[in-house]
Amino acid sequence: METKRYTTYFLGDACLCWSLGEKIDRLTSLRVLYVYRQLRKNEELAGLGVHDLVPSYTSLAAHADPLCDWEAVKRVVDGCLAGMPSAEAKLLVRSVRHVLPVSYHGEDLQRVADHARITPDEVIRRHTAPEYLVAMIGFRPHFPYLLGLDSSLVTPRLDSPRTAVPAGAVGIGGEQTGVYPETSSGGWNILGLTSPELLYAIEPGDTVLFTRAEE
Repeated sequence: METKRYTTYFLGDACLCWSLGEKIDRLTSLRVLYVYRQLRKNEELAGLGVHDLVPSYTSLAAHADPLCDWEAVKRVVDGCLAGMPSAEAKLLVRSVRHVLPVSYHGEDLQRVADHARITPDEVIRRHTAPEYLVAMIGFRPHFPYLLGLDSSLVTPRLDSPRTAVPAGAVGIGGEQTGVYPETSSGGWNILGLTSPELLYAIEPGDTVLFTRAEE
């Protein structure tokens, strides 16, 4: 085991955070997700008043009663961090793979292709090649933020966000790719559509594989 460096800080009086890094990368996310998955159903934390653990790209937040024993909460989480394995393969525990068929006829497919200077078919090939890591769920319930996008597909968000992006829209926003679980506003580049119901079972730490839907 190796010692991991991290910092802790409060957000208000009911949330304590552990920051494991300052930039978005796969290893940092795996470390955050390891602690989250080890402790999300921890009875000791629940007994101390922790009612929710929330992972982000670089940190883990513990939400609890403001009057809880924060030092005891910190000891539990710090202990998990101290026992974290150093090998990347051992960090991805209890992972489930979700396969999402996509109809790649999105209104921004050509825009992404033009930005990358490749064909739309090549955009699809590169988008379906990786197995993405679900770093966190946010923005909307069941919206998965995915790590692993091919760097050639990085595309700026739209200058003017749309007022209504359809449920199931698969998009790229900068270095990120994800899926809209419900109709909402949004400025990501839409590549196509999948079934939003497939998102309901996805949890942080799982993996996602996009496939081209048969049409």
